[in-house]
Amino acid sequence: MSRLKDLYNSEIKDAMQKKFGYKNVMEIPKLEKVIVNMGVGEAKENAKLLDSAVKDMETITGQKAVLTKAKKSIANFKIREGMAIGCKVTLRGEKMYEFVDRLVNLALPRVRDFRGVNPNAFDGRGNYALGIKEQLIFPEIEYDKVDKVRGMDIVFVTTAKTDEEARELLRLFNMPFAK
Repeated sequence: MSRLKDLYNSEIKDAMQKKFGYKNVMEIPKLEKVIVNMGVGEAKENAKLLDSAVKDMETITGQKAVLTKAKKSIANFKIREGMAIGCKVTLRGEKMYEFVDRLVNLALPRVRDFRGVNPNAFDGRGNYALGIKEQLIFPEIEYDKVDKVRGMDIVFVTTAKTDEEARELLRLFNMPFAK
């Protein structure tokens, strides 16, 4: 069992219950899933770029990536409906906690000039979105084997009802919010 899940089951639940005064343990917010998404706009000209993006994504998350396809045709972007333009991974359970642990403790501190993540990137319903500019911050990615630096979006979906509850939950998971 991952260290973060143990932490959630012991300390985080207690801290959340004390702060928000939940009467039932099932009310305590928890991390439901983490979605990692990588848009590869250049894939329309070169399909090989999408393959390397998928490989990077699978290396980072430890789970098979799914190709995302364009929903609409957009002539200005030279995109047709159904064309593969990115990839995503939805992490749940053990792999999710492991990924969050690596993100918070290994990857984010490796970002250049890092002052913390944006504390206002909540959606109003207790979900948090985080953008990363380069996949090189993850220790699993070998610098020499990278063909192109790509960014990715990471969305934390929680069962929290408000942003305040979700912010506290992620703070207890050691998410480094900017002051």
